[in-house]
Order: sequence, then C-alpha cells, then structure tokens
Amino acid sequence: MDWIKLFSSRRIGVKRRKMPGKIKEGRSEFQRDFDRVIFAPSFRHLQSKTQVVPLPVNDFVHTRLTHSLEASCVGRSLGRIVGDRIIQQDPAPFEETGVTSADFESVVATACLAHDIGNPPFGHSGEEAIGEFFSSAKAQAYIEELTDAERADLQNFEGNAAGFRLLTYTAPTHSEVAMGIGLTFATLGTFTKYPKGSLPKLKSTGNASERKFGFFQSEKEIFREIAEDLDLPEKQQDVWYRHPLAFLVEAADDICYSIIDFEDGYKLGRLDFNTVEACFLEIIGEDISRFERRYKEILDFKEKAGFLRSIAINHLVGEAANIFTDNLAEIMNGDFDKHLIELGSANQALKEISAISVERLYRAEPVVIVEVAGFEVLSGLLGMYLGAVFNDKSPSAKMIRHLIPDVYFDIGRRQFSSHYQRIINIAMYVASMTDTYAVSTFRQLKGISI
Repeated sequence: MDWIKLFSSRRIGVKRRKMPGKIKEGRSEFQRDFDRVIFAPSFRHLQSKTQVVPLPVNDFVHTRLTHSLEASCVGRSLGRIVGDRIIQQDPAPFEETGVTSADFESVVATACLAHDIGNPPFGHSGEEAIGEFFSSAKAQAYIEELTDAERADLQNFEGNAAGFRLLTYTAPTHSEVAMGIGLTFATLGTFTKYPKGSLPKLKSTGNASERKFGFFQSEKEIFREIAEDLDLPEKQQDVWYRHPLAFLVEAADDICYSIIDFEDGYKLGRLDFNTVEACFLEIIGEDISRFERRYKEILDFKEKAGFLRSIAINHLVGEAANIFTDNLAEIMNGDFDKHLIELGSANQALKEISAISVERLYRAEPVVIVEVAGFEVLSGLLGMYLGAVFNDKSPSAKMIRHLIPDVYFDIGRRQFSSHYQRIINIAMYVASMTDTYAVSTFRQLKGISI
C-alpha cells in the first residue's frame, strides 16, 4: 500500500483525483471531513444513545456522543504521532503532494468521531435485537426472497455497516446526487475497520479486521470503488485489507471505552475506588513516579480517579503509536491484522478491566432490564413499520406509512428499487432512532401513551 494513494481526497460522485494535501484557502480537504461529521444530524443523535447505561438519569455518564468526541481526541493524538514519524522516515513523497502530519491527524480524528454513528438504540444489545427480529418467524415473510448475503446483513445487523451507509447513502427523494455527507475516500477507508461484507463469516480467523463486517450489500459497490481508489488489495471476494490508519481508529476506541467506561462505573457507585486505582496503576506502571507528588495532593477520590484515567490514556496512546510504527512494514503489506493494544504491556490489566466491567457494569441489573425492554421496543417498531410498508390495504398501515420520513419511505416508492432496499431502509430508520425516541414512539404506536 502507498501512503499517497491512501490519502485520496476524492469524494463519492467525483471522478477526478485531487492532490490530497493541497489547501487553497482555510481548511484542508480532511479538515472539511471533520466539520461535515460534526454537523451531520446522525452525529447529533448520539447524544441520546447508550454508551454504558441505557437511558441514564445522571448527567455525568457518557453517551455515544461524548464517547465519540473523546475517541476523536485520542485518535487525533495517535494520528499526529504516527504521521510525524512516518513523514520523518521518508519526507520526499509527502513534500511532493503536500500531505502533512496534520492530515494524518485529521483523517484519524474524523474517522474516530464517526465510528459509532451507525449504532442503534440501546448499544450493542440494539444490534442483537434487530438481528433477532430478522431471525424470528415474524420476519420470514419479508426476507424469504432475499439472497443469503442480504439476509445475513439483517440477521447479523451491524452498527459499523449502518454507519458506512449513513456516511455514503443519499435518499433519491432528497437529492439526485448520491454522495452521503461527502467525506473523502481516505476518511471513509479509515472509518471502515471491517472492510468486508456480512458473508463470508470470518470471525474464527482471529484477525481484527474480520471480527465483524463494515458494509451492507447495498453499499458493497461503493466500498469497492473506494478500495480501488485507495489501492486496498482484495483478499478474497468482498473482503479487503484494512486502510492502515483504521488500526489507530480501533486503538482509540478500545482505549476510550476500556478506561472511561471503567471510570463511569466508579462514578455510578458500581465500582469501589480501590479497584479502579489498582487497575489504572497497573496500566501506568513505573510512569506514576513522575506524578506521585501531584497525585497525593488530590483529596477528592473522583478527582484522583480522573487524574489516573488521564495518565493511563496517555500511556496507552504512547504504546499504541509505538506498536503501530514498530509493525509498519507488516501493516503496509497486509501481514499485520491485530488489535494494537492487545500487544502492549498493559494488555493483562485491560483484560482485567474488561472482565470487571462485564460483571459489574454491562450486566448490572438496571442495565439488563432496559436492554431486555429494548428488544421488545425495537422488535415492535420493526414489525409495525415493515407491516405497513408491505401491506397496502390495511387502514392502520396506510396511517403508519405517513409517519415514516420520506428518506426511509417514499409514498411514490421511487427509491424502493428492490425488496431488500425497502427492508434495509426500515431497519435503518429504527436503528437511527435515539433511545428515548424509540421508547416514546413505541409507546405511542402501541397506545400505551398518547
């Protein structure tokens, strides 16, 4: 793989390549990407989507929005460190095209900012709820004529693929130009941590890029075009090698949810301070000696936890950057396919944090109760909307159809070129809802509250 090709500033619907780093005035092409994500409505929806606690009543608990902002900050640091090192090793091609370490920074930061943009309500349990619905008897009439890959898209519904669709799809009712929110191919490639379709299933390979899938069948040809422009090699049919910077996006996400979710657990009272302190100190190791005096001066335990969290993140950023650059040759030729932080000295401490988080945070009774309710809510909404779309004669179906935004259902059906397209649109409509909107809509349509 070639860095200059990997920094393609081409966008969907544009045939001509631009010199990636050239700035006429103001922002670079990659800085424009960051701004476009910030102003996207689907990004704002993350404010009311679950990170750790569904429907939180405490305002200090992270949502998907705050998590994404923090992951973007970590990704920005990783991008800058790695970019500086790579350009210093061989500056000539970068000088010729104008690509700088600021472009590495912008691309990684933007991909991190958008990495959860496709997550449905209720976090990962929301993905499972949508998949369970399409695997149930209630959905068989809708999916029986689909291809195996189309069924797999729905029965294994994936927020990463939904995110790629949100970034690249434009409804025909909204524009004759299909470009999504208009991101560069460099950013879209970096965003796609899992550059494969829902089939074949390759999770058993243990490769980081094959644990999930990154695009639906409806966007497969769009990703193919992006991959060809970036010169990402195709491993096998519908399976590509990762854009190298996707490893940094994954590391930023891993660092943030591991460390910050753990701190949230303490703030919620589900973890004691001694547990949090011990785990964070295990990550930091001998580095704590540089901060010991300052740490002892902090009196409030929550402030102490926050102080250790910041040092732990900084330590993990340094490790991830070192692992990336140490394995750069293998990454560039496709021989490396692992989580960066799993190769660091803090891996055992992170495993311990993960085990404690699963037991005492993610499986805490209040969380599980809401997630179980989420299965009923999402299944109920999918059943009502699909019934309305495919049942022309029912009076109630006609009324429900008028409630579906035209980006997902056009009364004239101009955008429904296939049976699969109708279904994926409805799945995306439900997935796009916030936790609170999904609950309130379900209650209203079921007549529980009016």
